Amino acid sequence: MSQPEFPLRTIRSFVRRDGRMTAAQRRVLVEAWPRFGLSLENGMLDFDKIFQRKAPRILEIGFGSGYSLLEAAKANPEQDFIGVEMYQPGVGSLLLGMETQRVTNIRIFYADAVKVLEQCIPPESLAGAQLFFPDPWPKRRHHKRRLIQPDFVKLIVSKLKLAGIFHLATDWEDYARQMMTVLSASDDLVNLSGAGEFAPRSNLRPVITKFEGRGTRGGRQIWELHFARR
Repeated sequence: MSQPEFPLRTIRSFVRRDGRMTAAQRRVLVEAWPRFGLSLENGMLDFDKIFQRKAPRILEIGFGSGYSLLEAAKANPEQDFIGVEMYQPGVGSLLLGMETQRVTNIRIFYADAVKVLEQCIPPESLAGAQLFFPDPWPKRRHHKRRLIQPDFVKLIVSKLKLAGIFHLATDWEDYARQMMTVLSASDDLVNLSGAGEFAPRSNLRPVITKFEGRGTRGGRQIWELHFARR
């Protein structure tokens, strides 16, 4: 069987990153993708059919190498997780971890997150959405490229169930405060930590990721936000 073809698309939520894949990652992409991979071409998902059960569903946008998502899925077997990532070695890494640790409650998109949300996630279907350490675009002239903007938040909210959680983390204070401003401005969200307050570290982030570790080693604080749909 040949390696599955991953479509080249115009990216709006993340920049496509190249990287080398190990032989094991390439193998598992071929062998496991038919079972765990999802495609934009399939349209709106039937979660109960895909996971073959009814359960809370959590969407993670930009899972990197998948270590945190894998641990969260292991720690919460009663939940189902949908991961979205544009880094192909990261997809291979997560699939390899799922294989070696026998984790089956994850499905994966190799696609732009905005398109996934628009085309594949049914309205009011998610118990939660997670966005950890997105590209901060630190230069002021690039701030418009940041993912957390009013239109994106509105899209996320439309996919959350009542009381569904939007959980974010970043190591860039300027971006954290932008996140706080944008989310606080939504009439459909409430800050679970109190108006204008950041949240303590959540147990839904069970491991320190590469990006988080890089931030803390650089002396940056980790900023976390928990908002719920109302």
